[in-house]
Amino acid sequence: MGLVLLIMSIAPVVFFGYLIYKRDFDKEPTGILVKLFVCGVLSTLLTLLLTYILYAIFPFFSTETDQLNIVTLIPYVFIGVALIEEFSKWIFVYKLEYNDQEFNHLYDGIVYAAFVALGFACFENILYVMQSGIGTAIMRALLAIPGHLCDGIMMGYYLSLAKLSKINGNDKLSKKNLALSLLVPVIAHGIYDYLIFASSLNESTSAIFMIVFFAFVIFFFI
Repeated sequence: MGLVLLIMSIAPVVFFGYLIYKRDFDKEPTGILVKLFVCGVLSTLLTLLLTYILYAIFPFFSTETDQLNIVTLIPYVFIGVALIEEFSKWIFVYKLEYNDQEFNHLYDGIVYAAFVALGFACFENILYVMQSGIGTAIMRALLAIPGHLCDGIMMGYYLSLAKLSKINGNDKLSKKNLALSLLVPVIAHGIYDYLIFASSLNESTSAIFMIVFFAFVIFFFI
């Protein structure tokens, strides 16, 4: 059973990674992709470290979500979860590949950020699925894995625009797109998590938040 769960944890990551790789007309070196995927796994450790520091400085962020309301949940999710996780992925992509000579096409940024996001998602998925079982594996394959991937795609898209602007000598636009490469996935990630958590806070509004969640997911993935 453990082997089945492990395969179910990894399979969707491999599938989505293949889709991203297949669309790249000028294939990136395998070594770079492996490195970025491993760094995605390592970004989970950075996330844990930053979370620990945040908890130490601001104890509010260590509060259990069932003790929050729909207002206090906003900073908890957008800062305590989305910002920390997306920054942990972003910093690896930026430091490793932004100035690399291999970064020479607009799609390259998407490939780089996607593989880091998939490394993060893979490690996280294994932990959740091995603990919670097949139902969780199916739900995360349909929602969480493509969610992380979409965050990575947006991150890479704006990193590519930033690189292009830099090459064209437009430093102001480059800095703007560089900021958006972190800000946009943080907002998308935050909305995704906020709607999930908010749906569990109050039974009377649970259905509303879940409807909005699935509407957002459809829009987000498209």
